[in-house]
Amino acid sequence: QVQLVESGGGLVQPGGSLRLSCTASGRIFGIYTLGWYRQAPGKQRELVAKITTGGSTDYGDSVKGRFTISRDSTKNTVYLQMNNLKPEDTAVYYCNFGFRTSVLWGRGTQVTVSS
Repeated sequence: QVQLVESGGGLVQPGGSLRLSCTASGRIFGIYTLGWYRQAPGKQRELVAKITTGGSTDYGDSVKGRFTISRDSTKNTVYLQMNNLKPEDTAVYYCNFGFRTSVLWGRGTQVTVSS
């Protein structure tokens, strides 16, 4: 069974940067969108960023201008470059591959922004 594996989370000071990666453990086909979502304690999961196979991107309002999503189609990998991190960015970050009739989620990686 194909799984999504995230990496790159950790502890960073405010103003710092992190780069998250998400790769499928096996061969998959028919991806429509690749995205990142996050969930902070006591809050609902929210969109951080997503990218279509055509290259169109969409970002949550709170991360626009600071985060950049990109993908490597040859590796079925999606990246999230996070700059100028703020304490309110602290959350578990989940990657998501969207297909025509289903969605695949990763298990999440913790990002903590604190001094």
